[in-house]
Amino acid sequence: MADAADTASGPVLEIAGARATIRLNRPKHLNRLQAEDLGELLTLFDRIEADPAIRVLVLTGTGRAFSAGYDLNSVAERAVSASEQQSAGSAFEVVVNRLEDLSVPTICRLNGGVYGGSTDLALACDFRIGVDTAEMFMPAARLGLHYYKSGIQRYVTRLGVDNARMLFLTAQKISAPEMLRIGYLTAMVSLDLLDEEVDKLATILAGNAPKAMAGMKRAINEFARGALDEAAADARHRDSMRGDEIKEGIKAFAEKRAPRF
Repeated sequence: MADAADTASGPVLEIAGARATIRLNRPKHLNRLQAEDLGELLTLFDRIEADPAIRVLVLTGTGRAFSAGYDLNSVAERAVSASEQQSAGSAFEVVVNRLEDLSVPTICRLNGGVYGGSTDLALACDFRIGVDTAEMFMPAARLGLHYYKSGIQRYVTRLGVDNARMLFLTAQKISAPEMLRIGYLTAMVSLDLLDEEVDKLATILAGNAPKAMAGMKRAINEFARGALDEAAADARHRDSMRGDEIKEGIKAFAEKRAPRF
C-alpha cells in the first residue's frame, strides 16, 4: 500500500474488489483528525455498509504513524466555551462507536504509532495488525480529561480492567511488544510484512458468509457490553439455519471447494 500523498486531506476511501480501505491522510501532523474528518468518516462508513460487494474494511494511516488522535485545539476550544454545544469528545465518540458497530468486519492496519483518541478508534476495529516499531499512548490523565464512557468500556472489555487502569491512569507510552502482550494488537509484524499479514486476514474475512459474520459480530459486541438482545440473536440463528448462506456453505464443504457467498 502506498504511504505517500501529494497533499493532506480528509480520510481517503479506496475500494478494490471486496475490500474497502480508509486511509487517514494528514501525514505531516501524524494523521491528526480534524472536526471535519469526523463527519466524513461517518459518511464513508454508511457508504461501505450500503455496498453489499464490500466484505471487509481496512483502516490505516498515511506515512509513519497511524494517527495522533483528535485535534487538541478543538478540545481546548470546547473547554473554554460558555455554550453547551456538542463537545469534541462526544462527536468523536459517535464516530468510534459507529465503527465498532459496522456490520462488515474491520481490520486496523497500524502502520506506526497510535495516540490519544485514535487508540480507541483502532480498538473499535475487530482486528489490529501493527508494525513492531509501533507505540501507543493514552494521555487523558495528563491532560485533565475524563475520557468518554464508551471508550473506557471498550478498553475494559477488550483489554481487561488491569490493562485499562494502567493505560488510562498512568498515561505511560507502551511499545509494540507490550501492545501485543496485553491484547491490543492481534498480530505484530515487521514493516515489510505488514501488507502481507493484512492481506491474509482480509482475504479470509472477505471469503466468509457476510450475514453470519455480521450477526455474530453484533452478538459479540452486545455480550461485551452486557447488553445482549437475546430475541434478536435467537432470530438470527434460526434464520441462518434456513438461509442461502448455510446451503452454499454445506454444499461447498461437501464438494471440497471454497464457498461462494
